[in-house]
Amino acid sequence: MKIGCRSVAALGAVGAFGRFGAMNLMAQSSEYRALVCIFLFGGNDGNNTLIPTDSTRFQQYSTIRGDLAIPESQLLPITAGTKSTPYGLHPALPEIQQLFSQKKLAFVTNVGMLTQPLTQAEYQQQLANIPTDLFDHTVQQNQWQTTDTSSTEASSGWGGRMADQMASLYPSSTGFPISCSVSGNAVLLNGNTQPAEFLSLTGLTLSQLTVPPAAATSAAFQQILTFNSGLSLVQAANTQTTSAIQIDNLVNTALQSAPPLTTPFPNTPIGLQLQQVAQLLSVRTQLGTQRQIFFCSAQGFDTHSGQITNQQTALQPVSQAMLAFYNATQELGISSQVTTFTESEFSRTFQPSSGYGSDHAWGSHHMVMGDAVQGGDLYGSFPTLELGGPSDANTRGIWIPTTAVDQYGATLASWFGLPSNQLSTVFPNLPNFSTTNLGFL
Repeated sequence: MKIGCRSVAALGAVGAFGRFGAMNLMAQSSEYRALVCIFLFGGNDGNNTLIPTDSTRFQQYSTIRGDLAIPESQLLPITAGTKSTPYGLHPALPEIQQLFSQKKLAFVTNVGMLTQPLTQAEYQQQLANIPTDLFDHTVQQNQWQTTDTSSTEASSGWGGRMADQMASLYPSSTGFPISCSVSGNAVLLNGNTQPAEFLSLTGLTLSQLTVPPAAATSAAFQQILTFNSGLSLVQAANTQTTSAIQIDNLVNTALQSAPPLTTPFPNTPIGLQLQQVAQLLSVRTQLGTQRQIFFCSAQGFDTHSGQITNQQTALQPVSQAMLAFYNATQELGISSQVTTFTESEFSRTFQPSSGYGSDHAWGSHHMVMGDAVQGGDLYGSFPTLELGGPSDANTRGIWIPTTAVDQYGATLASWFGLPSNQLSTVFPNLPNFSTTNLGFL
């Protein structure tokens, strides 16, 4: 599969690059590391992703979830950590079960947007700083990627801010950027000084314009790009487009000389995205990169109705693609240098809604995968499965998070190499929490 760096319509997204290319790479750490985000758009139901199967809590789960409860006989059993606590995974996750059992994957429980630690009383009586628009898809997708709990349209993502801080520490010898999305424009990767690259799975790229009449089109386009118009906005766009073409040529040249990956990937949207990331990882040396953060996504998790069927359909390709991607990192010999993690804007109500579905909620459970992960265990606090109980924001099983997105991201960033004195710059809410590293890496 040939990778296309971007479609013509997306070429303006990249700015000038290469300012750090002349720095002495030998002065820096030579160990490559990558973070790979899989965003589950729509709000994945964590309550049916990871289920406690000890007798007391499973009875609570079955009684309250009613028609949404998955029979214990269908769950995929796992044992969490040294305490040997029994849990079950959604039946769509056999590959995740395998990775967890091999200690290559961990769950971080009840993660969500928080400005500060929050109790039920503080939330219900509005006695603390509470994130805005908690149950709005677009706002929470933005906040998960930016950790800005006061804004509905923040433009700077925590991955992009991390790239801003780390570009001089881990410079690219070719100008290839730290941040790269294979799923469109991702606010997670938006930095203030560092550009992000947006790759397309399909579509014409300028590097593919190599035979007539395409060659003539390419030559004409290059002539337009080099024309000095005297108009600053147009000239800036030309400069950015030229940079994008150079990146496109760099990637395709590197891939043409690289041996093909033998790991099979599922022919699904998330499978193809992760395959594309794996291909980029295979040419990391040619791209001259020491640090990279990637953005992928999967759809279909807004399960207001028909959740039993719809969540199965949404989760299964994620599970299959994650195992394939892990296997590819093993093939490349970098399974300890690549950490994959999930995000989603929120979970679903523990209490079902009409139509065999669930509504927007808050805290949820997330997966972290890779050889560097302290796998086979759960991190964070699991909510009390009781409507109106101490974990519930109201009476429907909307779990108040006990782990903030800032803490989750900061743990990933620390492993990635972000200096500790820069953590609060990237994660502004982090100083409000006593624990800044959750210990899963």
